[in-house]
Amino acid sequence: MKKALIVWGGWLGHQPEEVSALFRGILEGEGYEVEVSDTLAAFDDGEKLKTLDLIIPVWTMGEISQERVNRVSEAVQNGVGLAGCHGGMCDAFRNNVDWQFMTGGNWVAHPGNDGTPHRIHIANTSSPIVEGIEDFDVSTEQYYLHVDPAVEVLATTRFPVADGPHVYNKSVDMPVAWTKRWGLGRVFYCSLGHQANVLELPPVKEIMRRGMLWAAEGKAKAAGQRAGSGYTGMMDSQI
Repeated sequence: MKKALIVWGGWLGHQPEEVSALFRGILEGEGYEVEVSDTLAAFDDGEKLKTLDLIIPVWTMGEISQERVNRVSEAVQNGVGLAGCHGGMCDAFRNNVDWQFMTGGNWVAHPGNDGTPHRIHIANTSSPIVEGIEDFDVSTEQYYLHVDPAVEVLATTRFPVADGPHVYNKSVDMPVAWTKRWGLGRVFYCSLGHQANVLELPPVKEIMRRGMLWAAEGKAKAAGQRAGSGYTGMMDSQI
């Protein structure tokens, strides 16, 4: 039986407990053994983390020790999957650039705030995560992120929609969902998910389900391989 760890907390406006329950239900429906924790102490046992197939952070903002980030990073580098959504993964721990490097991006704004109508465009990709899913419309926060150019983009949204100083630039296609590699581990992210009801939308829920499973599948494929030097960050980010 595959094992997943969901760790929730941080800013409660993103309904982390409800989102965690939704993710737990999806994974248990796929036959996973799921542990749910509401404390970052869940990242204290590095050897236990390496036995997992999947880690799901649901923790907006807040602070985390460098030691805990290093343990998660090492587990992912050794094949454990990392998956998450919205602020729960890419607006977690704003003061830690190693977390941002591992996850592939970080939130900087949502012009128009909640309830902004915008369209999600599925990218032309061979990824099974979005195979057969059509473009769809949502009315929620439209995330503007600073994104790692190494990610594989699975879906985008066009800016600008809402007014603001950013409209004086050219239109841009902002990544909404992506995958990347971190050592031997697979990383998946989707910027949708301001609250649990957004994640209940059929295309969003299906993308999240597939993304979590895809990330977790990397553990078996990494079996027998070595992650290399075990990067834990630049020295000046750990002062």
